Amino acid sequence: MNILIVYSHPSEKSYTFEIFTHLKNILAAQKWNVEVSDLYANNFQGIMTATEYQREGNADTALPIPRDVIEEQQKIENADCIIFLYPVWWSDCPAMMKGWFDRVYSVGYAYGQKPDLPKMKIVKYGIVICTAGHPNNFLEEIGIAQSMEKVMLEDRLGKRFQHKEMLILGGTLAIDNVREKHREQVNELVKKINIDPLL
Repeated sequence: MNILIVYSHPSEKSYTFEIFTHLKNILAAQKWNVEVSDLYANNFQGIMTATEYQREGNADTALPIPRDVIEEQQKIENADCIIFLYPVWWSDCPAMMKGWFDRVYSVGYAYGQKPDLPKMKIVKYGIVICTAGHPNNFLEEIGIAQSMEKVMLEDRLGKRFQHKEMLILGGTLAIDNVREKHREQVNELVKKINIDPLL
């Protein structure tokens, strides 16, 4: 199986990086092929240029797609499962990951398809893992958990994925109380990928 991790965090000292390392280790133990788009490490351009906007805003598919975007699209085409991993910042993913969706989901590819252009494949499995300071029950109580799930699973992943799941690793303000539980949750998620009939 081919797994793509799209990872967005600027610091290797972060708890999100700790989860990232754990995730890579357990995926490697499955003997799967794992490819990583580490957006900060790769200095991914998360801001759409004026030319890109002209292409997107006017659906002008005659304009070229930047090379870094094509490279990300090729990673999607190679993947059976894509895992998006990031911290929750102001109730959403970091701007760099939002920019990944803005640019990589280009018109004619991820939406607004045309017969003469390559169309994004339907990926078998899409997983969103995010770390959050507040506990899950608080995020659910104020509606933020539901909002994040709606945006990520129904809009950004949408019909582009056969099966979608989101795991919010909340409560990191009291990290020692949740670290072991979070590792177990990530482990269980990987087990589900392994036995899912879609894969």
